Order: sequence, then structure tokens, then C-alpha cells
Amino acid sequence: MSNALSARQPSSQIAGLLRARMMDTSHVAAHVAKSWDRCFNRYSMEPDAERNTVVLDAESVRARQQTLGELLNVARAEMENLYEQIAGSGYAVILSDADAVVLSAITDSNVKREFRGAGLWVGAVWSEQNEGTNGLGTAIAERTPVTVHCGEHFRRYNAGLACCGAPILDVDGDVLAVLDASAARPADMRLVQSHTMALVSMSANLISRCHFLSRFQDAWVLRFHSRAEFVGLLHEALMAIDGDGRIVAVNESAVVQLGMSARAQLVGRSLEEILSFDFATLEQRAASGPATLWPMRDIAYGRRFFANARAPLGRHWGLATTSSVVPAAAAAPAPSRQHVGSDPRMQHNLNCGRQLFGRRVPILLQGATGTGKEAFAKALHRASSWAERPFVAVNCAAIPEALIESELFGYTRGAFTDAAREGHVGKIRQSSGGTLFLDEIGDMPLALQTRLLRVLEEHEIVPLGGDAAILVDLHVISATHHDLLQMVQEGTFREDLYYRLNGITLELPPLRERTDKRELIQTLLREETPQGPLPDVEDAAMERLLAHPWPGNIRQLRNVLRTAAALCGDQGRIGVVHLAPEISGATYHPTAAVPAASADDPGPLRTAERDALLRELERMHWNISRTAAMLGLSRNTLYRKIRKHEIVLPD
Repeated sequence: MSNALSARQPSSQIAGLLRARMMDTSHVAAHVAKSWDRCFNRYSMEPDAERNTVVLDAESVRARQQTLGELLNVARAEMENLYEQIAGSGYAVILSDADAVVLSAITDSNVKREFRGAGLWVGAVWSEQNEGTNGLGTAIAERTPVTVHCGEHFRRYNAGLACCGAPILDVDGDVLAVLDASAARPADMRLVQSHTMALVSMSANLISRCHFLSRFQDAWVLRFHSRAEFVGLLHEALMAIDGDGRIVAVNESAVVQLGMSARAQLVGRSLEEILSFDFATLEQRAASGPATLWPMRDIAYGRRFFANARAPLGRHWGLATTSSVVPAAAAAPAPSRQHVGSDPRMQHNLNCGRQLFGRRVPILLQGATGTGKEAFAKALHRASSWAERPFVAVNCAAIPEALIESELFGYTRGAFTDAAREGHVGKIRQSSGGTLFLDEIGDMPLALQTRLLRVLEEHEIVPLGGDAAILVDLHVISATHHDLLQMVQEGTFREDLYYRLNGITLELPPLRERTDKRELIQTLLREETPQGPLPDVEDAAMERLLAHPWPGNIRQLRNVLRTAAALCGDQGRIGVVHLAPEISGATYHPTAAVPAASADDPGPLRTAERDALLRELERMHWNISRTAAMLGLSRNTLYRKIRKHEIVLPD
């Protein structure tokens, strides 16, 4: 990588100003002070230099993207999730490699010009040596999450940015990539930036965790935590163990929880040197109850932990795969009843689903966007006898039509131009022996419906470019918000596929109709604050949360609680002031003419939903994409609701 730094030393005047600035670091965080010192003394940088961003050519960027491999796809999916949570705040979500070369970015359309002017685009090099103190480069240098707010940037031309960067660590604890959220119009955003930093750190941690589990599919994986409810969640400890009972890798949480200072104190040692059981016990427990928690103690301090274990994937079935799909028993963030709660309809659904799915009856989940169809499918998978095998989700609406065939069925080497050298297994083969979850099945093209039906009937698949059929062991759950029977009548969905998928239809109620909202709020709050005390919710705030119609369902509720938990900070109590305006009842002033509620259904629930939509549309300045993202809806669903409530959009 080329270095754009000038070989000249700073002028005496600039040097004097910079020394004075660096002598008074009481007002900045330690990581900022250390970065300033590196920029001045190690890199001989000038804070007032002209912008000269180094940008790599497209071929070099592609080579770096290929180096990350499947992790890039995992990271991009998490970037989209992160962007949905902060959309509308003038942010860009950025992924760089370990050299701070930007490999992917999602940018708020309203501030694209500002970000491009700041040099934040794919191929740009944002190492400290090039751009001074910044979210990407400083996170790499410090190997820890960092915030760099406005004037904390060493280069004065970057003072208009507010950055939150978190490293994505590989299995050896080295920086593999960096996830960053940067605002181009930060104003006074210290509190917002603190919230964003928490979200970025969680996303980076999740990507690192997925990388670990994917990297060691052929090893025994022990998952543990000092608190039982945290096993399977984001901050669990992970330990990979080979067939001889020796530890081959651990994540950062395992190092911390076992009281060590470095991975080297654990890697290479036998299991029984560290924990109070031997490898034979691990094998037995992984085989007999991979989803069952059991207590254990460490040898050094005698502290108690709770654990479960996953056997190597290849031990259970002979399917070779290059997939990074993580078995649900290893990756699922919650016990099977977590989002089911005590609502009678959800309990009925769970009981029926568990009995029938355990007998290989296909399940069709019906429900609005955001009602938790994938979470419910994972609950059924975790309750099945094949819970230790992969849970593979396919969103039929999210994959471009030109790619969905190769994504589902896979392809052989050289099947088409630009095909990967080793070919691609495909989602159906990845799920063999486990669960295949076909989300938004109503959006699958007709031609592929025919091919899918053949696979479901014959339990074999022929990859693109191949001529030999491969047997697959399928357990299928599908989901949709469409009326599939209506689509069958209209000829847009195959009737025979409908009845093949519909062993039973389970209708998931919208959040506003559930009787266990209070319980669900507490569950989601615990997920969003895994390492600290559970925030209290003041009575007035709880009343607003329970009364809200939740057009975005559970997804919207989670986003609201995540924000509220961050805003209440050390107070530990969520009040009305910490809730979004559409829930707290903050006054708004719509700028478009809006007719009265439909006379066909003037009830309070419909009126409340309509009012909530109007508030969110107004808050997002009538931007459909950002409003849909904030509510946890698809654009099509939001448009349907707008038409339903006869809301007039401004020209």
C-alpha cells in the first residue's frame, strides 16, 4: 500500500501548536491522546495538511474482498442490520480490512456528497498513517472499539466527522476487519454517538463470533458463561477442541472469563488442565444433549460456569460443505421459548409446531413482517431431535432473481462465467440433516417453484452444471406475509407446491394483539443489556409501550428498547422521555393534507396505527425507505399500510 504522507517535518509553528495541543489531553479519551502522539512523533504528520486521500484501484479492492471470503457476506448482512437501526441519522456504515482499506459501505442518501467529499468510499485507505486519528485506523491501532468525535480527528479536515469503529477479531485475536459508523453532520451528538458505539461493538462482536463458529466446524466447540442465560448469546465464551482433547482456539470472552491475560495461556493445553471434566465427558454430553446446559468449574479458581457443547459437523453426516452456516444450537441467541412467551396463541403454535415438525411435517408460518417468523422457526428447530445440525435461512425476497437458483441449488466448478473455482454447495445441501427455512416463499419465481417441488418430492438435488443427483435429508419450514391461497387462485403460486409446504399453517399474531407484551419487553431488554443490570421501566413508559399499536411488530419494539436502554444510561430507568416520539406522544405537525380515518373501520386501534405511521413519516421527512427501516417493515408493507389508512403523500 502506498503512503501519501509528506516526508517533510512540520513547520516550527505547526509543531509548537500541536505540542501545546497534545500537552493538554485531559479533555480527550486515552485512545485519542495515544493516537495524536503516534501521528505527531511516529508518522510526522501535519494536522493542517491538505486532503490527499489514497484510493486503491478496483482490482486491488476485489482482491482484498476475496481475501475475506465468506466473512464479507456475513459482515454485509450485519451492516444492513446496523444501518436499519441508525438510518435517518446521517450515518454511513463502513467495513474495512485490517489495513483500513474500505471494502464496503452503506451511506445515507441525504449525505452521500458529504461522505464522498470526506474521502469515505470503497477503496479509500483510512489507516492512521494516511488519515491520522479516525474510527477505522485508530480501532486497528488500539485493537479495541473507539469513538473519534469531530475535533478529536488529527487531520483538521476530518473535524466534520463523528466516527465509531470496532475491530472484528479473527480466531487468534488479531484484527481481521473493522466495522465503523460515521456521521457527516454530527452537530452535538455525544449521547447519540455513545448509543451508536454500543450498536457497532455488538455488530462487530457478532461477526467475530460467526467467524469463529464457521472456522471450527470440524472441531468440538464448548460454549459457556458464568450466567446460564447468557450461553448462546453474544458474549458467551467459545472454546474449540480437537479430537485429542486439546484446545485449538478460544475467543476473547473465554480468555476473560477464565481469568487469563492471553490466548496463549489456553491454546495447546488439554481440556482437563483447564476445566473440571475430561474429553470423554465432553463427547458424551455433546452426543446426548447438545442443547442441554450443565454446570462445570475451572481448575485454577474453582469458579462455576454453565456450558453446552457441539460436536464436529462432519461427525453427524457425510456432507462436505464450504458453507459458513452455523448450526442453530451453536449460534442461536436464546432458549427455544424466548420470543414465544406466554401468549395463548403463541403457546398453541409452539406446541402444535413442535409435535408436527418433530415428525417431519412441513410447517407454513403466516404473519406480518416483523412478527418473529424466523425466531419462531429457530425455536422449532432447537426443539427438534436434529437441533445440533444446521439451521439455514433463505429470504426468497432478498436474493435477486438471477441469483436465487444458484443460491438454493448450488453449482459445480465452471458451471458459468464468474463461478467460484471450487463451485458452491447451495442452501438446500447446506441444510441437509438440519432445517431449511424458506422465508418470504411467496416471492419465489414460478420457474423455481417447479424445481423446488421436485426436490421436496424426490429428496435429491442436481446442482447447476452437474449431471449427478445428490441425496438430501430435508426438514422444511416456510413463511410468508402473502395470502398463498389467493396467489394459487391467481396463478402466481403453484397449487401442488402450496400443499407440499403446508403440512400445517401456524398464524403468528401481530405484536399489538399479543397478551404477553410486558413479558416480551423484559425479554428483549435483557438481550439488549447482556452485561449490565436490567433497566427498570417506569410505569408511565410501560403504559405507552403496552398501548402502542406497533406497526413494525417485534422488530420495531426491539429497536425502540435498544435506543431507550442506551439513552437512559447509568440512570438504569427507562422513562417516557427515552422513548421514540411516536410512542411517547411528542407533538408533531404534519405538512401534508391527511383525510380523516376510514369510516369503514373507525376503531381506536386502527386510528392509533394510522397516527403512529403519520408521526414516523413526518419524523423521517416522508422518506419511505427510512420510515420502513425505522419501523422494521418492507417498503411494500409500508405502502400497503399507507393505502389502507388513505394517507396522502406529499408531492
